[in-house]
This record gives sequence, structure tokens and C-alpha cells, in this order.
Amino acid sequence: MAMSGGKDDGSPMIEMNVTPLIDVMLVLLVMLIMTLPPITNSVNIDLPSPSPSNSIVKTDKNKIILTPLDQIMWNGQIIDDGQLVTNLQATLKLPVEPELQFEPDPQASYNLSAQVLNIIKASGVTKFGFVGNEQYRVFQKGGPANPTRNAG
Repeated sequence: MAMSGGKDDGSPMIEMNVTPLIDVMLVLLVMLIMTLPPITNSVNIDLPSPSPSNSIVKTDKNKIILTPLDQIMWNGQIIDDGQLVTNLQATLKLPVEPELQFEPDPQASYNLSAQVLNIIKASGVTKFGFVGNEQYRVFQKGGPANPTRNAG
């Protein structure tokens, strides 16, 4: 297996070796990319000046808790669906709508949770939030979230 540098007739190879040229071009391209200034997207917003600490408005909060016994608790008192609707309508009539916090127990019925959420949605409450979600952070099949609880 003989290798030749040109044609079979023994003439020299005329083609240019472009590998060094490509290497130089790639180095120049990388240097160009490195020297370009970074593109920054900024939006200038005029923020309000900080207010004195004595003028902080404390908003009221109402908390709905669903128990494992399918009970609805409004700020610690057991209520039914009708009282929930009445309480929600009363909070909407206040000058400043209080925040409504929803915290179902991990063992509470899913159907009750869905029913209460539908009542809240139909009431028109705008300040609504879920609290206590950290208790649902770990999901395991067939056992408690903390395996040391059942240890010997």
C-alpha cells in the first residue's frame, strides 16, 4: 500500500492544506465572542420612596382549615357551607378585603377541599392563598413521610 502525494503520474500535489486556516479562523471567532460586551436587558422603573415604619397597614386574615373529620373551620370555629358563604360575602363588604388563607389537613377529604374551593371561587374573593403546603413536600408510596416515626 503505497501512498502518493499527487497523481499517479508523479506530479506534485497542488491542493492547499486548509486545516491551519480553519484553526486560525476559529481562534479569531472565539476571541471576537469573548471581547463583545455582554448584552443586558434592563428596564428603568421609578420605585416609590420608602415610607416610615409607623405607617405599615396590617391587613386582617381569615383562615379556613379543613379537618380530617370533614369539618370546615373559620378562624378556629366550626361552620357549615351556608355559614362559609355568608362569611365570604361579609368580608367582601369590608373597606379592605382581608386575606383568605386556605389550609386543608393532609387527611382531609379531597371532595370537601374541592367543594370549599368552588364556594370560594364563586364568592369573588380576590385575596386568596394556600398556606401550610410544606406538609405536602415529601411524597412516598405506601408509608409515612418520616420513616423514623414507626421505628421500634
